[in-house]
Amino acid sequence: MNILSIQSHVAYGHVGNSAIVLPLQRLGHEVWPVHTVMLSNHAGYPDHAGRTVSAGELAGVIDGLDRRGALAHCDGILSGYLGDVAAGGVVLDAVARVRNANEGALYCCDPVMGDDGEIYVDAEIVAFMCQRAAPAADILTPNLFELSILAESAPDALNGAPLDEIIAAARKLIEPDYRTSTVLVTSVDHAALASEAVAMAAVNSAGAWLVTTPAHSFDVSPHGAGDLCAALFCVALLAGNDAAEALSRTASAVHALLTETARLGKSELALVEAQDVMVAPEKFFRAESIF
Repeated sequence: MNILSIQSHVAYGHVGNSAIVLPLQRLGHEVWPVHTVMLSNHAGYPDHAGRTVSAGELAGVIDGLDRRGALAHCDGILSGYLGDVAAGGVVLDAVARVRNANEGALYCCDPVMGDDGEIYVDAEIVAFMCQRAAPAADILTPNLFELSILAESAPDALNGAPLDEIIAAARKLIEPDYRTSTVLVTSVDHAALASEAVAMAAVNSAGAWLVTTPAHSFDVSPHGAGDLCAALFCVALLAGNDAAEALSRTASAVHALLTETARLGKSELALVEAQDVMVAPEKFFRAESIF
């Protein structure tokens, strides 16, 4: 499959496009990365260098792909971190052009806005994600904090909430006013979750599923796992898997990656070292139907 991925890029480490290109290629997919920002490293470090790519440059890259006839052969569009709100318009224009050329293409939006109770993008980007990007997406992949924003809950109200409240919030995004058919919640810190575990949930009109995996211990937690979850889940659905199977495959691959990252004592995802175990994880975690 051919995947157009419009999100961040870092030279050092693995977030955004830097986190998803190799894994998707190892799974047999062609990836066309378009970078919204180009940075030395992610913003979790004391400093970083680089720049935001202008909307004009982004549009030029999309136009170039169109001239090559690529958009007609695009099976899925991924979007993630936006450098500024103008980039959002380019993303939605690209989505419209791909859908016009290929009705079966899916748009997966990772609505990157913040985490752990903190918004780290401009207010204009938050408004864009809520009012324009989310309603246009076939698949949404928020973390728990972003879900609370999209569902118009109190900030971080879902952290530690009962599982049924989290699922109900996700269901708010699958409504007639939204195109969205499936929501992946990439961090489900629900009230009954054991301290040594992490969980993800997938929700669609047919049901809801939860997968729980052992947590890992890091001196410095690596960034980028959420970006990778979104990409793996999207391509699993595109390959014809149902939501439960896509969730199981995503969790198993990411757990294998994090296990190897922890074993090596790395603070960045060990994508190169773990590429084989991501493709064929030794442990498979089966998602369970919950509602």
